[in-house]
Amino acid sequence: MLIAGFPAGAWGTNCYLVAPAAGEECVIIDPGHEAAPGVEETLAKHRLKPVAVVLTHGHLDHVASVVPVCGAHDVPAWIHPEDRYMMSDPEKALGLSIGQQLMGELTIGEPDDVRELADGAKLELAGLEFGVAHAPGHTKGSVTFRMPEQADVPQVFFSGDLLFAGSVGRTDLPGGDHAELLRSLARVCLPLDDSTVVLSGHGPQTTIGRERAANPFLREVAAGPGTAGPAVPRRGM
Repeated sequence: MLIAGFPAGAWGTNCYLVAPAAGEECVIIDPGHEAAPGVEETLAKHRLKPVAVVLTHGHLDHVASVVPVCGAHDVPAWIHPEDRYMMSDPEKALGLSIGQQLMGELTIGEPDDVRELADGAKLELAGLEFGVAHAPGHTKGSVTFRMPEQADVPQVFFSGDLLFAGSVGRTDLPGGDHAELLRSLARVCLPLDDSTVVLSGHGPQTTIGRERAANPFLREVAAGPGTAGPAVPRRGM
């Protein structure tokens, strides 16, 4: 399996391209702010043909390049219905007016083909399987994607802005809810094997085992109700 990722744009959002191998079809995960050039470079480098874009949530730093990327390759975009509005109305999603001088040129709106994700769905794309888990807390429509273990490749978990190395996503923007995020961590992350590789929306790669041992938020939910919440900086837009 081939997973090629790079940080893009003003927030260093991780965009991933996933394929069975070089020279084959691929899926693009979270082409955010200023990600289109990196997507094209990675496609050319590995001789990949995209068949779909899938989105962990609707914040601008994860979806800003969806329209040009989908349009250039005539592929659909998948997003949870509760975050779909964010593609066309990013300012509402952030609760503020976006400074154009920071963001540069933007193509706001939906691509021609938008498909909606559901909790528990299994997406069969580019010869790969992606298990979808609705994981609200950072946004109402946040989801994660899990790829099963195969041969010598451990299970891979695309956590979006739910779980990071050492931290979790912020919950102070519209649709955010700290208690809901903790419930998502407990329901979606804690049952995963320690060997599961975590590829998040921001920052470095980690594993569930490492986060179970050291991430104060996972430790909090594992300890159960009544545990004092950690004072650790959140990440994401």
